[in-house]
Amino acid sequence: MTRLRNYFLTGFVICAPLAITAWLTWSFVVWVDSWVKPYIPGAYNPDNYLFFRVPGFGLVVALVLITLIGFLTASLIGKTVVGWGERALGRMPLVRTLYTALKQIFETVFASQSNSFKTAALIEYPRRGIWSIVLIATTARGEIASLFEADGTEMLAVFLPPTPNPTSGFLLYVPRQDVKILNMKVEDAMKLVISAGIVGPEGEQSVTQAEASRIAEGRLAPQPEEIA
Repeated sequence: MTRLRNYFLTGFVICAPLAITAWLTWSFVVWVDSWVKPYIPGAYNPDNYLFFRVPGFGLVVALVLITLIGFLTASLIGKTVVGWGERALGRMPLVRTLYTALKQIFETVFASQSNSFKTAALIEYPRRGIWSIVLIATTARGEIASLFEADGTEMLAVFLPPTPNPTSGFLLYVPRQDVKILNMKVEDAMKLVISAGIVGPEGEQSVTQAEASRIAEGRLAPQPEEIA
């Protein structure tokens, strides 16, 4: 019975991640298809000609359309049309606030030069002596930064992901000197959070204070002499 139990657990460890990954991927494909396929003209929908449904066709169409929109937006005419649309949205009270906030978030996250959420760190939370993993978003700006400039304190905006669902979390402003920069990749930090500390990186090197300051300033490529 002990051997059978070990065999079962070994098989479960191998099959469970594969099954969950396949289920999530399939669910995403079906979800996109359910949104896109109803708008595809019947003459171009292969489901009308075949005896079975073609999974993923709506996803392919969505990717092509998004790429085409990006190509057209890069042109002068596209920028003009987008400008007209944004000015029209700017006249709608509720929609204007929602659109502006979402646009800023996506531009910050997907900007090629952005360093947001590319560095993992530790902060003392929820009290002194207890450390939590966070992702550094950016340095504090505007009114929040000006409140601490008189004291000479630079604040960092960090995102604290909860376990086991890192998609929700908390925005915290922490003094730079209270943030301990980690040398591990963000993917490894997320593994720690999702697995509640069970799965983590192996053989990570410690980061010196000089390396921590340089990373916090946005220069993420480490120098060999700064890593202990």
